[in-house]
Amino acid sequence: MSNRLANETSPYLLQHADNPVDWWPWSPEAFAEARERDVPVLLSVGYSSCHWCHVMAHESFEDELTAAAMNEHFVNIKVDREERPDVDAVYMEAVQAATGQGGWPMTVFLTPDAEPFYFGTYFPPEPRHGMPSFVQVLEGVRTAWTGRREEVADVAQRIVRDLAGRQLDYGKAGAPGPQEQAQALLALTREYDAVRGGFGGAPKFPPSMVLEFLLRHHARTGAEGALQMAADTCEAMARGGIYDQLGGGFARYSVDRDWVVPHFEKMLYDNALLCRVYAHVWRATGSDLARRVALETADFMVRELRTAEGGFASALDADSEDPASGKHVEGAYYAWTPQQLAEVLGEEDGALAAAYFGVTDEGTFEHGTSVLRLPQDGPAVEAGRIAGIRERLLRARAERPAPGRDDKVVAAWNGLAIAALAECGAYFDRPDLVERATEAADLLVRVHFDAVAGRARLARTSKDGHVGANAGVLEDYGDVAEGFLALASVTGEGVWLEFAGFLLDLVLDRFTAEDGSLYDTAHDAEQLIRRPQDPTDTAAPSGWTAAAGALLSYAAHTGSETHRTVAERALGVVHALGPRVPRFIGHGLAVAEALLDGPREVAVAGDPEDPATARLHRTALLGTAPGAVVAAGVPQAADGGAEFPLLAGRTLVDGRATAYVCRHFVCARPTTDPAELAQQVGAVRD
Repeated sequence: MSNRLANETSPYLLQHADNPVDWWPWSPEAFAEARERDVPVLLSVGYSSCHWCHVMAHESFEDELTAAAMNEHFVNIKVDREERPDVDAVYMEAVQAATGQGGWPMTVFLTPDAEPFYFGTYFPPEPRHGMPSFVQVLEGVRTAWTGRREEVADVAQRIVRDLAGRQLDYGKAGAPGPQEQAQALLALTREYDAVRGGFGGAPKFPPSMVLEFLLRHHARTGAEGALQMAADTCEAMARGGIYDQLGGGFARYSVDRDWVVPHFEKMLYDNALLCRVYAHVWRATGSDLARRVALETADFMVRELRTAEGGFASALDADSEDPASGKHVEGAYYAWTPQQLAEVLGEEDGALAAAYFGVTDEGTFEHGTSVLRLPQDGPAVEAGRIAGIRERLLRARAERPAPGRDDKVVAAWNGLAIAALAECGAYFDRPDLVERATEAADLLVRVHFDAVAGRARLARTSKDGHVGANAGVLEDYGDVAEGFLALASVTGEGVWLEFAGFLLDLVLDRFTAEDGSLYDTAHDAEQLIRRPQDPTDTAAPSGWTAAAGALLSYAAHTGSETHRTVAERALGVVHALGPRVPRFIGHGLAVAEALLDGPREVAVAGDPEDPATARLHRTALLGTAPGAVVAAGVPQAADGGAEFPLLAGRTLVDGRATAYVCRHFVCARPTTDPAELAQQVGAVRD
């Protein structure tokens, strides 16, 4: 036997290619091997930037004696959850149902028929904190398998039956109305942390999708409390250690309620979502802080996550080498002591930086180090001086051993990045960001999308320009379509609308149930013990509501009643869950705001080279009307075949660039005046 991961493309699997464990990738051959040997399967699921995944790997999977026990008594399968979110979702649901909690690394023992019967997450090498050691778990499972096989089979079959009975039926609920949206806002208000911003206690996660709902709800209803919660949460995060005060970009979450100490991994999806949210906060309020954070986060993604092929890598690790100890530890790249600041800046500027960034002698993190943040009571300092200090610290930090990067390109997360970069580029006059968004979109079309009739599909991942073997799931189709639609609105290039239509037609054909619900995997995808179907957000929008949002926008662009009907039926789940658990279906609530508002359809007809057209186009993009779609370009023929259907038959008024705004089958007066257009699409910022 041997470790079979050396030829995989996943950086996470490759990290385990030299383990003494005889790892298999997820494959039919692995389960056939388990049947032939009559042993259970040990399924280990994680991802490359997961801190505790690295810890368990070092403690157990790199240990010869532990590996020998695994190899003798199990077929061992290693899965990258970011490559196979379907496998992860199915077994995580089982783990959470059985234990009441979940997380990564995820450890699940299966029968050779892939039925789960024992679960866990991280197991230590020795018993501690009430947890058995990993070797004890292995021995217990082996003993049960050999001595109590009927009991194991009964447990496995009961779990599979329970999972099968969780079928969702929200297609008949109808889309949420104003009452449900108001109830969701009230429920969020009850969970809001008015002192620190955000929702709930520790650990505290960036509530990206909820913030988008709050901004849209304010735009539609004028509810000041919604805007205040969004703006205050964004300011608290931007001032906290969860935000990289030197290089921009956000860490995964804060381990405390005050946003001080982050879990240091940086994920593409978090940064794409937050970049867009901060840009939208600026659009609604004019906040200089929101503008700065949006641009710094966009620049972080381009500088540190962009791949040679033009896509965006998945993540940066939490851990890196500590030069003092030579060990890999969490946060070593980002934390500082007052002495380290003084060594880089000199005594005077070092003391100033310590006060400004909240670096204390005791430390706010581990071993007397602090994570940089911006305390409210920090000293007032001239902006140019702080900019110089930041630049010097950033140069010094670049000399430290850098965190590892997971270079695989995930379609869904690149779709989120495309939308964020395109909008930031348009809002802040940064055409370079629009170019980076376009290059990432080009990569997805060239490498990830197979348009051959009969087998058209979107691949989940690529690496180094080579497409991965795993099929895209619903979030890939929904988020990439969303990115393409945003790019179409910003660039005026109708080809991106066309590509979004290709993807959404596949959603209609392969992911949609008769009752209006949506599945996470296609009808012809690999059959697991349960077909995953989860409408709730995790750290990124659920595939269900991401697809609903893209379908709704596409319908507004094209007038397609089919796409709008599917979107409305899919939002039945928001009607059911929004008032009860709004924190976990924020993206669905945001899409529902767009549906209630129209969404508005904006056509800007004129020569793209004409400054008057550009002014109207920018005004349209800066409108706060929830989910408004924008088409800009030369007027097109009214007899069909228009690149942008919204531009069909739109004539110029007095030969000047003209904007048309419609909603709910009613159109406002065509206008050539940006100020009048601003009134028609909501308040805007110059």
